[in-house]
Amino acid sequence: MALLKFRRDDAPRLVSPEVEAFLDGYSIEVMPRTAEKIESFRDLLPRGTRVYIAHIEGTPIEDMVATAARLAREGYPVMPHFPARIIRDKAMLTDWIARYQGEAGVDQALLLAGGVAQPHGAFHSSMQLMETGAFDGFKRLHVAGHPEGNRDIDPNGGDAAVMEALRWKQAFSERSDADMAIATQFAFEAKPIIAWADRLAAEGIHLPIHIGIAGPAKLQTLLKFAIACGVGPSLRVLQKRARDVTKLVLPFEPTELVVDLARHKAANPDFLVERVHVFPLGGIKTSADWAIANGGRSGAPASQTEG
Repeated sequence: MALLKFRRDDAPRLVSPEVEAFLDGYSIEVMPRTAEKIESFRDLLPRGTRVYIAHIEGTPIEDMVATAARLAREGYPVMPHFPARIIRDKAMLTDWIARYQGEAGVDQALLLAGGVAQPHGAFHSSMQLMETGAFDGFKRLHVAGHPEGNRDIDPNGGDAAVMEALRWKQAFSERSDADMAIATQFAFEAKPIIAWADRLAAEGIHLPIHIGIAGPAKLQTLLKFAIACGVGPSLRVLQKRARDVTKLVLPFEPTELVVDLARHKAANPDFLVERVHVFPLGGIKTSADWAIANGGRSGAPASQTEG
């Protein structure tokens, strides 16, 4: 039986138990410059929501740490990005970690190569960051995943290099004390996500997947980000919508995608996707309102094993 939930404007909305369970424990992402515009995150996010802090090239580490400290004070577990290619050397890496730990008590991190073409120093991959031992003692480490491929890693198409890297990370997780998971790029269609997750399992990669979804946003905004981020075949969902002029001015919501994945998860409990990570491309308030309106809770997940 559907559960009756309420939007912030008190308009009723029906939420299925499958979707509510799937959104349980969702996370969301901010940048320092957008966080500055939020008077209080407690007005937007359930206490305990994991908040990633995206580190864009050129953002001073002081701004990153200040944002982390503020979110921690407001009651949110913080997961800052560590982009390998903008970190010059191990000394810089350990300095960043010391600042995050000293000022915000950070004990979890997302490790990724980063979006710059040329490394600024010694590191070009998240694997090199892990090999330094600098994250020993962290409770949780996430690594990047790309359900529709990554031309940066496999420039000629295919997924040979991506799969090799994920097998390495699977092996690392088995010797690490940290809980590990894959946090992915966003996509717009369930079918390629399901196929990718099943492929990982067949390859012996069993890291939990925190699937990226794009929060509600104008179609033009999503198309811009999707093209810039290299979203693959699921981009056709947006392109089809763009051909309907009656829908061009309406925000595109990820509801259909989430419903499809939630139903698949309910029917296939071993499906590797265990959490949802929201990219607030249309604004953090819009995304937070959408998650809550669709039954999303955060903090300690009630219905699933921590992943």
